[in-house]
Amino acid sequence: MTDFLGVPIPVLLGQLLLGLINGSFYALLSLGLAIIFGMLNVINFAHGAFYMLGGFVAWYLLSRLGLGYWWTLIAAPLIVGLAGIGVERLLLKRLYRMDHLYSLLLTFGVALMLEGLFRHVFGSAGKPYPVPALLSGGLNLGFMFLPMYRAWVIVVSLAICLITWLVIERTKLGGYLRAATENPSLVQAFGINVPLMLTLTYAFCVGLAGFAGALAAPLYQVSPGMGSSIIIVVFAVVVIGGMGSIGGAIVTALALGVIEGLTKTFYPAASSIAVFVVMVLVILIRPAGLFTREA
Repeated sequence: MTDFLGVPIPVLLGQLLLGLINGSFYALLSLGLAIIFGMLNVINFAHGAFYMLGGFVAWYLLSRLGLGYWWTLIAAPLIVGLAGIGVERLLLKRLYRMDHLYSLLLTFGVALMLEGLFRHVFGSAGKPYPVPALLSGGLNLGFMFLPMYRAWVIVVSLAICLITWLVIERTKLGGYLRAATENPSLVQAFGINVPLMLTLTYAFCVGLAGFAGALAAPLYQVSPGMGSSIIIVVFAVVVIGGMGSIGGAIVTALALGVIEGLTKTFYPAASSIAVFVVMVLVILIRPAGLFTREA
């Protein structure tokens, strides 16, 4: 059998693999969004701006300061995380007990300010970012030639998502985080600094977005609009998986990446709306999301 529904098998497998790569970026971003909502009760619309910031930090460190790819991959999420601490301490901490709408409007404003600032300073054109020499070349899979860098993206994204899920769901630290969400006064009575824990949680999550931006830089040109072009899809992923469901965000992101790949194969014109069609169906059938736990 050399084709499936008129599509050659090598083409189909290649599109599925490319969809998995997109799903890896969706997973990193939606993971941070789900944790921020689940632990901090904040709808963080600035997540795409932090993704863009991570790409620009990596580009600046590489092109202007001469740091290597591996150092920029480490430094970018740390710098973005520090920026997240500033946003959380100065702005978000005042909104934790207020309606979700306030955090949505605030973070949307932060996103617009950051994107406008970077567009003013760097312009709208994309900035090239070379693939590191160690990850150049590719693998011959028989049905397609897979660039090494894309394989690296899949492996490192899945590893980080799995480790983060294990920490949140299977460790004492994760237990403290979940308890602080439900009853911060009780957790604080055990001597745990809950405000500091929430600040570091936000910093870690936006750091994940910064890491995704640095990781995406060699694949997509770094530009001020790179965050706004992906954040709507990532929000759809979180809604489908269930707001606050960490495992649901990861599984849904990878699945929707594959669905996008299949749609590009069989009906390319609908590939840009496939995620939103799935979101509408899920909202109609299960409004709380596919992986939300029952109360």
